[in-house]
Amino acid sequence: MNFKRISKSIFWGLSVPLVFVMMQCTSSAPDWDSKNKELIHQYNLTERSLNLPESTVSSNLEAAQPTKIESIESVELYPGVMAKVFWGSGAMGSIVELQPNAAIPEEILTADRIMMVMEGEVQQLINGSMKEMVAIKRQAPDGVNGGTPRADFIYLEKGSKNAITAGSNGGKLLEVYSPLRLDYLQKAGVKDLPAEIVDIESPQNPNLSPNQVYDLYDIQLTELAPGAFTRLISGKNMLLSFISMDPDSVFGHHNHPEEQMMMLLRGSVNQILLDEKKQMGINDLVRIPGNMVHGSEIGELGADVMDIFWPSRADYMEKEKEKKAAFHAIIPEDAKLELLIDGKKTQPELFFTEGPKWMNGKVYFSNMFFDKDFNADPKRSSTVEMDPYGTYRNITAGKMQTNGLYPYKNGNLIVCDMMGHQVVEMTIKGEVVRVLADKFGGKPIDGPNDVITDSKGGFYFTDPQFTMEPEKFQPGRAVYYVNPKGEISRITEPNEFAMPNGILLSPDEKTLYINNCYDKESWFPVQSEKDNFIWAYDVNEDGSVRNGRKFAKVLLNGEVLDRKGRSSGADGMAIDKEGNVFVATYNGVQIFNNHGTYVGMINLPTFPVSLCFGGDDMKTLFIVSFSKVYKIKTNKEGYVNYLE
Repeated sequence: MNFKRISKSIFWGLSVPLVFVMMQCTSSAPDWDSKNKELIHQYNLTERSLNLPESTVSSNLEAAQPTKIESIESVELYPGVMAKVFWGSGAMGSIVELQPNAAIPEEILTADRIMMVMEGEVQQLINGSMKEMVAIKRQAPDGVNGGTPRADFIYLEKGSKNAITAGSNGGKLLEVYSPLRLDYLQKAGVKDLPAEIVDIESPQNPNLSPNQVYDLYDIQLTELAPGAFTRLISGKNMLLSFISMDPDSVFGHHNHPEEQMMMLLRGSVNQILLDEKKQMGINDLVRIPGNMVHGSEIGELGADVMDIFWPSRADYMEKEKEKKAAFHAIIPEDAKLELLIDGKKTQPELFFTEGPKWMNGKVYFSNMFFDKDFNADPKRSSTVEMDPYGTYRNITAGKMQTNGLYPYKNGNLIVCDMMGHQVVEMTIKGEVVRVLADKFGGKPIDGPNDVITDSKGGFYFTDPQFTMEPEKFQPGRAVYYVNPKGEISRITEPNEFAMPNGILLSPDEKTLYINNCYDKESWFPVQSEKDNFIWAYDVNEDGSVRNGRKFAKVLLNGEVLDRKGRSSGADGMAIDKEGNVFVATYNGVQIFNNHGTYVGMINLPTFPVSLCFGGDDMKTLFIVSFSKVYKIKTNKEGYVNYLE
């Protein structure tokens, strides 16, 4: 899709008209053309043309008329291989269903091909050998599981060898071709086909390498407009855009010279087509010819959409280039996520890892036991010391269910003993030196979760009351400050946050950041107005805060939006010396610059719980995720406040 906000008078990217020689047939204008010209004038848009070959094959999608993919008749490509094929002027899509062990025999591709596994697994011929490609659905997060989704895809160029064999459970594929495949058109019953389909003369440079398997969720999100983020996959002559749009967003009338086929994957959209609103639901498909005026009104659940553009879009690719540059300024282009520990294959066993911090050449983190319902057991929990290469040991076990940690005075750690209702000072041998906070207003604190110190010797901690007792001691979830004299104050109102979790101080200690893990959930006892944001506060000299404001909007996944929730899963956070903020969320490690602008995301096989900077140069991110510990190199030096 292509967007502008209603508030803007000119759609971004269209201020300079583009004019090319038009090679497409224009002898008989379509019936929508005159109305479209009126709208172009009305909305101060520009009609532009591209140097494209003449299309002699009529599309099976009527322009501007949504249709359900189910209504397209399936064709048999090969025994056990059925497809719903749709096409426009220059790009063709197909949803292919393969029965268990069914095969597409070896062929020479007559068009460039992008193939994505939507369900199941297949073996794909790549450079002479069969390689596995899979699709994995997101797991509903609980105290034991939190698998993130995966969707493998590949780009094969025209002239490549192609063959596929489905796994024992079958598979479902998305294929996109350009130019159109004559054999698919023949099987779809199209008559009077030309001898060949002419390709475009001026292709784009693809944004991925051919013959290489990618995971869609490793592709960085590009912001096309406020509230619209997409993952872009571009070949030479076609572009796939997997875009997510915020609930209740409105994107006004606009046009572009590229043809667009749009398929709704989740949510709902009132699609504006030639000034007429047409409701689209899941699996609805519509073709929008080049230069047709259109727009979108997104429903209350938001929307996920797949767009196929022909030809590929230079404006989108330029935006992606800018976003990639910002991301790779922080995460090197050649950086690879490395698994250090799989705590289900090593001893002592790891369960739900939390709160990592780097100190004296080691990473210290909590190993919390939970069952699927988040029932805790301090007797099965521990606190762990790990060297940078993944060797680890318990420094204390069976005594506390610790959570957030931070370097403290005298080479010790400040530790949130969550189920013990206290914050303590602990040696790196696991000995508790003293209790630093256990009461407020004469009553026990509930469940201290994350902690951060300031240079004066005070510290902040969050208490989301994530404890086993049904009755809580304090009146609500809150954030506290303990000054250097040991005096405790509550700096947020009870239940101001639905679930305050991760907490950070900026390197200059002028700003305190607090994130909100859960919100707007029917199953959670508190709802707030903090939603899926990291909030920033100015810090006063006495440690109190003022001027609370939204700092960064944490991106949500479709499962949360479908239930009208605002839970990002935001947990542990880290910060570098430039003020870039890294936050562990359901979607991955989301990165924001020091202005709160989204920069990019690190994808993991399971959702990350917490993270810290470490290593000799403090440029390595250590990320904990359930029973696993990962690391990845960065270009930035992390900030940690080491007290004297």
